[in-house]
Amino acid sequence: MRPRQNPPQTLLIDADDTLWENNIYFERAIGEFISFLNHRHFTPQQVREVLNDVERENIARHGYGTHSFAHALVDTFERLSLEPLTPGLHATIHGFADAIAHQPVEIIAGVPETLQYLAPRHRLILLTKGNPLEQTGKLERSGLKSYFLAAEVVMEKHTATYSGIAQKYELQAVSTWMVGNSPRSDINPALAAGLNAVFVPHSDTWVLEHEQICRNGAGGTLLEVQRFSDLQKYF
Repeated sequence: MRPRQNPPQTLLIDADDTLWENNIYFERAIGEFISFLNHRHFTPQQVREVLNDVERENIARHGYGTHSFAHALVDTFERLSLEPLTPGLHATIHGFADAIAHQPVEIIAGVPETLQYLAPRHRLILLTKGNPLEQTGKLERSGLKSYFLAAEVVMEKHTATYSGIAQKYELQAVSTWMVGNSPRSDINPALAAGLNAVFVPHSDTWVLEHEQICRNGAGGTLLEVQRFSDLQKYF
């Protein structure tokens, strides 16, 4: 289904793993951590499952971002390792997370050209969750900031979040679309709030963002594309 062209649409666009790469760096750090732990009794998959549980707990206390991730790695080490956590081990574990913050912003193919195409035609608002300093810093370094009329960094993307954004910017549900790669945070809650959504899959979407897409529930229209640049076909 093609969205209506007149009046212009409002596109709420996710950042991590929609505009630029993000989770690949966390996955790399997790692999290094699991190899460093080298657990005698737990398989790498079992260690990962423990880390997933710890990350869920840490998000509630510390939010998202590399700081929370570092806490999760340390907590996982303390739960699984027979060794005491020495200052040296603590520094090494933190180093896995710190390395992520120093990665360059790697823009996903087709994103700049597509934003350049969309910006004159529609209203673009960045809507991402995470650590505000980290996310705004990545936006500044990305070179993409000028395409957006506003940028919102939120703690979570729940249905209430989308309803609040719609009220703040006086958005009409029929002409508002959430664009992102996460079923859990970008697609399902936006649809539940009565907005439309565009699912842009990413092969390395964070496991904690996996969720069955609610294709038949009440809410707005769902559009699925293969890549971000496909937005030019519909908008």
